[in-house]
Amino acid sequence: MIKRKKFAQRLLENIWLLIFAILTSVSLWFFIVYKGQSETVVEANIEFKNVPKGVEILRQNVKRVNLSVRGPERLLKNLSPSELKVFVDLSNAKFGESIHYFDKQNVGLPKAVKVLKIEPNHIRIFLDESISRVLPVKAILVGSPEKGYTVQSIKVIPTTAKIEGPKNEISKIRFLKTEPIEITGIDSEMTINAKLNLDGKMARVEPSDVLVTIDVIRRTK
Repeated sequence: MIKRKKFAQRLLENIWLLIFAILTSVSLWFFIVYKGQSETVVEANIEFKNVPKGVEILRQNVKRVNLSVRGPERLLKNLSPSELKVFVDLSNAKFGESIHYFDKQNVGLPKAVKVLKIEPNHIRIFLDESISRVLPVKAILVGSPEKGYTVQSIKVIPTTAKIEGPKNEISKIRFLKTEPIEITGIDSEMTINAKLNLDGKMARVEPSDVLVTIDVIRRTK
């Protein structure tokens, strides 16, 4: 009877020692894992992937999101907003308006950094058919030649350019314009490379610039 009692006491003591060891190990693990951990909010760009051929993004209600993240303090300090991206998969996208919710798994971050929250949590986009057109190019002049002179001719090379983008926008364009060309005070022929101005449209143009020659002559009395 006495031996059994001593055995039970030792077993109880060992159980408590085991529990204490487990708690100590867990506490040490938490200390090691979360030592130097910090939380912060960073801004990230939105990037679309798997965009189907012939599909254009006409509009989107947000271009950046705020990420609440946690990770080693040294890593968080070195995060560059320009390198952070939240990916939106458009592989099953259809024409028209749609809502896509952000997935924490589709965020480009170091493995040691965890995403806690994404704000806003979704993006609203409008997809359109992609088309291309060849349109004439018009030089846009600003100012006036030297007193007594007038513009005799404007030559643009090439005379046309190919523009590609959302059908809803591209179909409304009648011609392509250059960036404003300043001609104030000129009294002889001027040749300049001028970029084409898309007026903020989500489109691509080829070539992106043209050669413009402005010829001026003296007015006759």
